[in-house]
Amino acid sequence: MVYHIPWIYTPVRSVLAIWHQLTKAEIPELAKCSVLMRDRSRVEDTIYAMQRAGAGRLQVISDFDMTLTRFAHNGKRVPTTHNILDHRLLIDEDCSKKIRELLNTYYPIEIDAGRTAEDKLPLMVEWWTQVHELLIQQRIRKDLLAQAVKESSAMLREGYKVFFDRLTEQQVPLLIFSAGVGDVLEEVIRQNNVFHPNVHIISNYMDFDQTGVLRAFQGQLIHTFNKREGALSHASGLRVLQGRPNVLLLGDSLGDLTMADGVSEHQNILTIGFLNDQMDERKESYVKSFDVVLVKDETMEVPNAILKYITSSTDNKLDA
Repeated sequence: MVYHIPWIYTPVRSVLAIWHQLTKAEIPELAKCSVLMRDRSRVEDTIYAMQRAGAGRLQVISDFDMTLTRFAHNGKRVPTTHNILDHRLLIDEDCSKKIRELLNTYYPIEIDAGRTAEDKLPLMVEWWTQVHELLIQQRIRKDLLAQAVKESSAMLREGYKVFFDRLTEQQVPLLIFSAGVGDVLEEVIRQNNVFHPNVHIISNYMDFDQTGVLRAFQGQLIHTFNKREGALSHASGLRVLQGRPNVLLLGDSLGDLTMADGVSEHQNILTIGFLNDQMDERKESYVKSFDVVLVKDETMEVPNAILKYITSSTDNKLDA
């Protein structure tokens, strides 16, 4: 009996493709029913290329609220960094009511699949500007922020420790790009014991006076749909990100896709989008825009599996 070896007569390019298919490790988490991909082959090829380059060429860019934090737990919404400030220690009932009214007005606009980012942009500026003005009027005390975070129901996604610890072990920088409140964000990470030296944050930071009372917010307002400008102005100045052309990007909004625009001479970018609510209305646009879409997934299981594969030595066989 004669056995034919098909790739003997196959062009070199095809041989390489066959070898790739034979040798690359599987990531079973990508087969979960909550995972959507418009082009699985491209996703696998990108992950493979990033693994071949190694952890030393990788950086991770992530949104925070509803991306690294949970969207909901036991059927109840988990607070964002702005929501955490809605605490009796920090603001009065009237201010709390006005902030909730603004949320009910503007959040549906933010996630409206029928509106363009250009249409939403001025409305997002209106929203965050009004919220920040209300908070400034409350003269929030810096020394009470930690207690407010501790007493809140803020929760990072299941598997967060594996995610943060893996990145610091592999010396991969994590750039958190958030339209939330940086001071609160830092405190959430700190209280979960994962504020490692490789974590860098670009967000809206409070400006306190000498007595520790909020008097303003620092710098230019960052909101969901102007992260590109922030990426270009801030990320390029972080020396730790230079020489890392491969990007794993995590977000929960289409506006988060611009967070990697500050990466110069990028080679491979893999985008992961958390689709937390309004699945039917937004699924099509998310699948078109993100490489990997995670539908109602409150865990870091898929990002962790991808990260494990990318940062594992190409000499080792991986079980993912």
